[in-house]
Amino acid sequence: MNREGHLAEAIDLLQRVATRHAPAALASSFGAEDMVLTDLIARLALPIAVFTLDTGRLPEETYALIDRVRARYGIPIEVHYPDAHALEDFVLANGVNGFYRSVELRRRCCAIRKTAPLTRALAGRGAWITGQRRSQSITRSDIAIEEFDAEHALPKFNPLAAWGDEEVWSYLSSHDVPVNPLHARGYPSIGCAPCTRAIEPGEDIRAGRWWWEHPEQRECGLHRHPVKAAIPLVQVEA
Repeated sequence: MNREGHLAEAIDLLQRVATRHAPAALASSFGAEDMVLTDLIARLALPIAVFTLDTGRLPEETYALIDRVRARYGIPIEVHYPDAHALEDFVLANGVNGFYRSVELRRRCCAIRKTAPLTRALAGRGAWITGQRRSQSITRSDIAIEEFDAEHALPKFNPLAAWGDEEVWSYLSSHDVPVNPLHARGYPSIGCAPCTRAIEPGEDIRAGRWWWEHPEQRECGLHRHPVKAAIPLVQVEA
C-alpha cells in the first residue's frame, strides 16, 4: 500500500474507533508517531482523549513539548503519575537509579512508573490507541493494526503499524507538526531520560532504549505480547 493509502487507512480507523469504541483514548509519549496521531485527532476533531504517563524522569524537552501541544491544538492532555508510596518504597530499597542493576529491577521500575498508571488511565475506556509500528524493533515486528489486549480487556489499535520512518516524518513535515527536539539529536525513540540515549548510524531505532539489555528484552511492559487475534471492526457495530 502506498503512502496515501496508509494515511487514508489510519484516518478511517481513527474515525471508526471514535464512533464504535467510545470513550477511546490515545496513549501518547509525545514521540514522532504519537504526534502524527495527535495531529490527526485534532485536525479531524475526533472525540478521542489524549493521555500521557509522567514517570517523573522524563526529559525536559518532553515536558516542553506537552505544553506546546496544548497551546497548538487547544486540546486537554490527561497526565497520569506513579503511586507516590510505591515509588518511594522502590527508591528507598534500590536507589534512585537501581534499574541499571538488573532487568528485574528495571522492569519493576517500569511497572511502578508506567504500567500501573496505564492501568488507571485505561479504566473506563472503550479502547486504546497507540503509535506502535512494526519497523520500530524486533519486539514489535508482528503487531497488528487491530488487537485485543487481554491484560486490560480492551480493544487496542495501532493505526500506524504498517508505516515506515519516511512516512511518519513526511507527514510531520508537511503538516508542520511540533516534535521533540531530541529527535534531531539522534533520539528516534524517547522515554525516561536515564533510560534513553542517542543511537549510532545503522542501529535499530529503539536501540537507545534500555541499551544495556538484550534487544528482545527492551519493552517496559505497556505493550504485552502475544495478544489475542485482531478483531475486525466490521464485526463490532455500535
